[in-house]
Amino acid sequence: MAESPSTSSWPSSERAGKILQFAPFQSLVEDGFWRRLSSLKLDTLGIDQSPIPIIGFYAPCSHAQVSNHMTLLAESLPHDPTMWSSPSEMTRGNRNRCPVPGILYNTNTLESFHALDRESLLKMEAKKILEDICSGKVEEDSALLSRFLVISFADLKKWSFRYWFAFPALVLDPPATLLNLQPALEALNLEEVESLSAACNEWRNSSSTADVPFFLVSFTSSSHATVRPLKDWEACQVDGQKLLFGFYDPCHLPNNPGWPLRNFLAFISSRWNIEKVHFLCYREKHGLADLGLSLVGEALVSPPQAWRDPQCIPKAVGWELKRGKLASRTINLADSMDPERLAVSAADLNLKLMRWRTLPSLNLNVLSIVRCLLLGAGTLGCQVARMLMAWGVRKITLLDSGRVAMSNPVRQSLYTFEDCLNGGNLKAVAAARSLKCIFPAVEAEGIKLAIPMPGHPVPAHESDGVLEDCKHLQSLIASHDVIFLLTDTRESRWLPTLFCANLNKIAITAALGFDSYLVMRHGAAPLVSMSDSSTKVEDMSTVVAQVDTSLTIDGDKGQRLGCYFCNDVVAPIDSTSNRTLDQQCTVTRPGLAPIASALAVELLVGILHHPNGIHAPGEIATSITSSSEQPFGILPHQIRGSMPQFSQMTLVGHSSNSCTACSSTVVSEYRRRGMEFILQAINHPSYLEDLTGLTELMKSASSFKLDWDNETDDDADV
Repeated sequence: MAESPSTSSWPSSERAGKILQFAPFQSLVEDGFWRRLSSLKLDTLGIDQSPIPIIGFYAPCSHAQVSNHMTLLAESLPHDPTMWSSPSEMTRGNRNRCPVPGILYNTNTLESFHALDRESLLKMEAKKILEDICSGKVEEDSALLSRFLVISFADLKKWSFRYWFAFPALVLDPPATLLNLQPALEALNLEEVESLSAACNEWRNSSSTADVPFFLVSFTSSSHATVRPLKDWEACQVDGQKLLFGFYDPCHLPNNPGWPLRNFLAFISSRWNIEKVHFLCYREKHGLADLGLSLVGEALVSPPQAWRDPQCIPKAVGWELKRGKLASRTINLADSMDPERLAVSAADLNLKLMRWRTLPSLNLNVLSIVRCLLLGAGTLGCQVARMLMAWGVRKITLLDSGRVAMSNPVRQSLYTFEDCLNGGNLKAVAAARSLKCIFPAVEAEGIKLAIPMPGHPVPAHESDGVLEDCKHLQSLIASHDVIFLLTDTRESRWLPTLFCANLNKIAITAALGFDSYLVMRHGAAPLVSMSDSSTKVEDMSTVVAQVDTSLTIDGDKGQRLGCYFCNDVVAPIDSTSNRTLDQQCTVTRPGLAPIASALAVELLVGILHHPNGIHAPGEIATSITSSSEQPFGILPHQIRGSMPQFSQMTLVGHSSNSCTACSSTVVSEYRRRGMEFILQAINHPSYLEDLTGLTELMKSASSFKLDWDNETDDDADV
C-alpha cells in the first residue's frame, strides 16, 4: 500500500507499534425518548415491528474527566415513521448535538426481544457502513460512519423498557497498530497549535459545519491550518502539506481514542488506500478547542482484502457492555413519572390497544373532549360515570338535589360510609369528588339542582326560584354535548327532554323497573333550521323568527326517532305522592343498573362514531348484514331487557306528532312563550294534553261503541 504524499511530511515515529485500543461508545437515553416511543407504539405502530429510523446525538468531549455519550432524545424518534425516507431528512444538529443515523427494532414481547439475532443485526448495519464507504456516501455525509442500532421491548403496562445499543465497528484484520499518541500541544509546534485551534473554532462556530463529526486538517509549510470536509480530499493533495484526519472524539481518556475512530480508519485505508494515518482526536473545553486534551496519533492500517467484494459481509463488533459484560439494560419510569400523568397513560392503555387490531377506527379524541351531563347521581348515575371514564370521557358533570343516605353506598358505587355521616353529603358533589379520587385527570363537577316537574305545582312565592332552576338547567344542557337522563321518576325527565329537543342535543335515557330496564337514545330535534346549541332561551326574538319556517319534519333523513314520551297518551304527572315506601324508592334487582348503564354508554359511543351522529337511523339485530360497515355493530333506538327471562330486544319507535316533550307543537310553543310555557306545564299537566291533541284523541277513543256478541255456541271452550 503506497503512502500518501500528504502524510510523508510528518516525522517518522521511532516507537515500536502496539495494537490500537479504542474507548467504547456509551449510551444515554432520556426519559422523553421512552415516552415518545410509548406514544408512537400505542397510537401509530400497534403490533408493527418494522425497523424505525432514529437519530442519536453526540458531541466532542468537553470535560477532562467525563466522556460524552450517544444520546437519544424525544426528537430522536419520528412523529410519523413513514415520513422519513433517509437520515438526512430527519433533523439538523448543532455544535452540541451532532446527529447520527440509527435504527430501532422494538419488539412486541420480551420473548421476541430475546429471540432477536443480534449477530445478524450487527453485521447488517456493518455492511451498510462498508457500502457507504465504497460508494462515497461517507464523503458527503460523514455521520454515516457512526451509524448505530438499538433493540428494545417496551412494557407499557409497567412503564418498563429493556434495551441494548450496538455501535457497529468494522473489524480490521490485522488490527490497527498504534505508532504514536500524544496531546496535540506536544505533537505540534506553537504556530500549528495556534492556527489549528483557530481553524477548529471557526469550523465549530459555523452552522453548516458545526455538526459534521469527521473532517480533514491540512497544514501548509508555513504552519497555517485549514479544516476541510472529507469531500475536499483531492484538494489536499499538495506536496509539502501535512494532513491530519480529524474527528469529534467523545472520549476523555488520555491514552485511548474514542470509538468513532475505528470506522474512520477503515474508511481512510479502504477509500484512499492510505497505510499510515495521522489522526486528530478533537476535544473541547468551555466550547472552545482544547489542544491539551485533544490527541494527535499515528497508526498503521491495512483493510481486509475481502472488503473489495461487493457481496462481502464484514466482521463487526459493537454491542454495548453492561458492567463489563454483554447484557441488555432496563429502565423503569413508573417511579419517576408524575402519578397523575401515569394514571392518564394507564387509563388510556386499554383503549389504545383496542385500535391495534379490533377497532382501528376508534376515535379517542372525540371521546376525550365530549362533555357529558348526567341528570341523577344515584345508582344509574354512578355506574354511567364509571363507564364513561372507562371509555376515555374526561368531562363529566353530575346533577342531583339529594344527599347520600345510609342505604346508598352498597348500591351506588361512588359513595362510601363517610359520605352518609352528619346528614349525608350532597350526592352530586360527593360523586364528582369520588371520580377525581379514582382518576385525577377527569374534569368532574357536581351541581345541586332540583329539576322542576309537571304535576308538582309551584306555589306563587316559589315560582321565581323554580324558573331560575329551569334557566340553570337549560344553560347546563346548552353547554354540554350529551345528556343522560338517569332520574328516578318519569316526570323528572320531561323538562330535560324538552330542552334537548329544542337544542338538538344527544339525549340518552336509562330507566329501571324491578326486573326490567329500558335504554334508549332520543331522536334528533323536530325542527329543520335548528338554532345553534349555544343559543340561550333569552335570545327568544331571534328564535321565534325562525319557528314559522322550521316546523317541517326532517324528511330527507327519514322519519325522526322518538323520545322517551313519544309512546305516551297522557302527560307526565306526579308519580311519587300517595305511594308506599316500596313505591317511593327505586326497588330493583341490583344487577340491572350496571347492565343498563353500560348499554347507555355503549349507545353514546356508537352515536359518536356513526357518520350520521344524532340523525343515525334506529337499527335492530337483523338490519345489518355486514359488520365491516359499522365496526361498533348496530346502533339501536331502544333496548329493553328482562331479567326473569335473561332476554333483551332492540326496538325502533318513531316520533309522535302528539308527544308532550319533543313534538314540533311543544317545541315551537316553548320557543314562543319561554319560561311562561314551562310554568304552565308544571302547574297544569293537562295543558300539555290539550296543546298536543291528546285530550281530543282520548275523547275520540272513548266515544267508540263496540257491539259485543253475547251469543254462545258449542265451540266456545275451544
